[in-house]
Amino acid sequence: MKPSGEDQAAPAAGPWEECFQAAVQLALRAGQIIRKALTEEKRVSTKTSAADLVTETDHLVEDLIISELRERFPSHRFIAEEAAASGAKCVLTHSPTWIIDPIDGTCNFVHRFPTVAVSIGFAVRQELEFGVIYHCTEERLYTGRRGRGAFCNGQRLRVSGETDLSKALVLTEIGPKRDPATLKLFLSNMERLLHAKAHGVRVIGSSTLALCHLASGAADAYYQFGLHLLGSGGLPREAGGIVIDTSGGPLDLMACRVVAAGTREMAMLIAQALQTINYGRDDEK
Repeated sequence: MKPSGEDQAAPAAGPWEECFQAAVQLALRAGQIIRKALTEEKRVSTKTSAADLVTETDHLVEDLIISELRERFPSHRFIAEEAAASGAKCVLTHSPTWIIDPIDGTCNFVHRFPTVAVSIGFAVRQELEFGVIYHCTEERLYTGRRGRGAFCNGQRLRVSGETDLSKALVLTEIGPKRDPATLKLFLSNMERLLHAKAHGVRVIGSSTLALCHLASGAADAYYQFGLHLLGSGGLPREAGGIVIDTSGGPLDLMACRVVAAGTREMAMLIAQALQTINYGRDDEK
C-alpha cells in the first residue's frame, strides 16, 4: 500500500495544510535515504555518551529536511536533534516551529536492526499541531493532526482503552545516560511496573515508534525520561489517548520526560509508580 497521511473521510484542510503536506513528502523522501543506507557501512560518532550515537545519514537527512522547509517557510523556527547535539539552543517559542528527529532509533540503524523512523513535528504557540512519522523499513506513514485524528497509511488509529495495569503492555526507552545511578533508577522503574503485575515492559529502541504502537493499540502505555524533541507526542492524543508529564501534570515539550497511555487512569497509574530521573530541560542546555 502506498503510504497516505489520512483517509478520504478526514475534515477539510486546516490552516497548516501546506506545512503538513510538505512534512509528509519530506518524511517519505528521507525514509528512502534511510532505508537504502540501513544495510550499508556507516561512519558512527558519539554524542553525550558511548550509547548516544550519530551517523552521517542522520546529518544528511536532517540537512535535507531543514533546507527544504526553510526555503518554503523562511519565517519558521527549527529545533532539530543533531543541531541540538552540536550546541544549537532548543527554545520553543510561540512562533511556528518544526521539531525534527532525522533518524529516531540511530542505535538500531547502526546495527541494522529494522526499527527506525524519521519524525517531523510542527508546533505553534508551544502546542503540537501535527506529527508525521515514517517507519522506514515497514513503509508505514503515521500522522496525527490536532482535532483530526491519527492515521497509519490512511487507516484511522485507536488506542487500546485499557485501564488495568495488570493487563497492560508498557513501552519505554533507556535514555542516553549510562551512569550507575541513572541505570539503577531506570531498572527500578521497570521493576515497580512488573511488581504491579504489568504484562510486560518493552524497549524497542525508538521512542517515536513506541508512541506509534501506543496509538495503534498494540501497547497500552509508554513512559520515558531523557526523551528529547517530542515531535510525535500528539499522535496518541489524536488516537484517543493522553500524553502528560511524568508528574501527572500537562505535557511540557522541553522537559525531557513523558507518560502516554490510552486512558487517563492508565497514565496516572504509570506516573505514580515512577521515580524521577533528572535529565534537565532541553531549553536550558
